Amino acid sequence: MNWDKSDQLYEKSKKYIPGGVNSPVRAFQAVGRSPVFIERAKGSKLYDVDGNEYIDYVCSWGPCILGHGHIGVIDAVKKACDNGLTFGAPTENEYILANLIHELMPSMELTRLVSSGTEAVMSAIRVARGYTNRDMIIKFRGCYHGHSDGLLVKAGSGALTQSVPDSKGVPYDYTKNTLVADYNDVKSVEDLFERYADKIAAIIVEPVAANMGVVLPEEGFLQFLRDITTKHDSLLIFDEVITGFRLGLGGAQEYYGITPDLTTLGKVIGGGMPVGAYGGRKEIMEMVAPIGPVYQAGTLSGNPIATAAGIETLKTLKNTPDVYTRIEFQTNKLASAIKDRFENQVCVNRIGSLMSTFFTTKKVIDFDSALTSDTNKYTNYFGYLLEKGIYLAPSQYEAMFISYAHSEEDIEKTCEIIRNCTCV
Repeated sequence: MNWDKSDQLYEKSKKYIPGGVNSPVRAFQAVGRSPVFIERAKGSKLYDVDGNEYIDYVCSWGPCILGHGHIGVIDAVKKACDNGLTFGAPTENEYILANLIHELMPSMELTRLVSSGTEAVMSAIRVARGYTNRDMIIKFRGCYHGHSDGLLVKAGSGALTQSVPDSKGVPYDYTKNTLVADYNDVKSVEDLFERYADKIAAIIVEPVAANMGVVLPEEGFLQFLRDITTKHDSLLIFDEVITGFRLGLGGAQEYYGITPDLTTLGKVIGGGMPVGAYGGRKEIMEMVAPIGPVYQAGTLSGNPIATAAGIETLKTLKNTPDVYTRIEFQTNKLASAIKDRFENQVCVNRIGSLMSTFFTTKKVIDFDSALTSDTNKYTNYFGYLLEKGIYLAPSQYEAMFISYAHSEEDIEKTCEIIRNCTCV
C-alpha cells in the first residue's frame, strides 16, 4: 500500500498540532509507523486519503457498534441539523435519551448528559465525594477513566502505550486522594479499606477492563467490590464508557448481575457523536446542581445533534433482536482463527464484541500480566495486517471492536489473512 498523502498530511499537522494528532494513540508511535489519515468510512470499511480500503476493527474506539454511517443515525443527525446545531437550552431529545438510558439500564434512575467520557467520570467522582462527605477513591492499575488530573495515576490506554502511566503537569495534591489497587486482586482492595475505610468515597472500576487490552473480571471479583463498598458505606462506580450498550442492552452490569451506585457512559450513547453521561440512584444524583450542592455544568451538554445520534443508535440496538448474538458470533470466529494460527504464542481475551490478542504465553488477568506481552511482535502483526487492508488499534493495549456492519465476507477475509501470517 502507498501512504504518501497520509505522510504529507502528518508532516503538515505536526506544524500546528502537538505530535500531529489530537489524541496520542493516533500517532502510531507504539507500532513504529506514521498515522493513516482517514477520508471517509461506511459500514465496516475505512478509506484513507491515499485511496486505500480497510476492514475496520477500531470502530472509532467503540461507538460505531452499528457500523460507520448507519443510515438511520445519519438521517436523524441531518434532520436535527436542519433545526439548528445547539441552543444552550433544554430540548425534548435530552429527556428522550435519558429516559431510554434508564429503560435499558435501570440503575441509572437519574442521568446527567455531558460531552465526553472523561467529563462523565470526573463528575461522577465529584458526586460520590459530595454524597459520602469523603475524599478518597480507589481505582485499579491499568484501568483508564479519562484524563482528568486526579485519575492519571497508573492509567492504561494511551498513557500505558507510551510507558508513561503518570502525566507531568498533575500536582500531587490532585492525586493524593487516589488510591490504587490491582485489578482482580481482592486482597489489594481489602488492604486499602483496612487502612482508609472511613475516608473512601468510592471504588471506580471498568467492569471489564479495556484499556490495558481487554481483561475480564475473575469470578466473584465484581461481587466482592459490591459487597465491600456496601459494608463500608462507600459507593461503587462502574465506568461503562466502553462496555455500556456494547456487551448488551444493559451493559456489563446486566451481563454480570451487579448493580452499581453510579455509572458512567460514553461511546455508543453518542452513535459517533461526542456524548457522555453519568447517573445512578436518585438520592445520590439529587446532589447535583441545580437541586443539590454538587456543581457541574456544560454549555454543549445534551446538544440536539449528539442526542439525536444517540437516540437513534439505542433505539436501533433495542429493536434489532440479533445484533448482540451476531457480533459475538463474528468476534468468536476471529478469536478462534487467531488461537489456531498462533497456538500457544498468544493469550486471546474476548467478551461479546470486545477482544484483545496479547503476544504472551501467560494468562492476562491484570496489569502485570498484560505487560508481559511482546510489543515488538504486536508491531509486526499490526503492520502485516495494515498492509493487507485490516485496520487494528495501533497499540497492544487497546481493544478490538466488531460492529453489526461486519459481514461474513469481512470476517472470513480477515481470518484467512490471519491464518497466512508469517510475520510473528
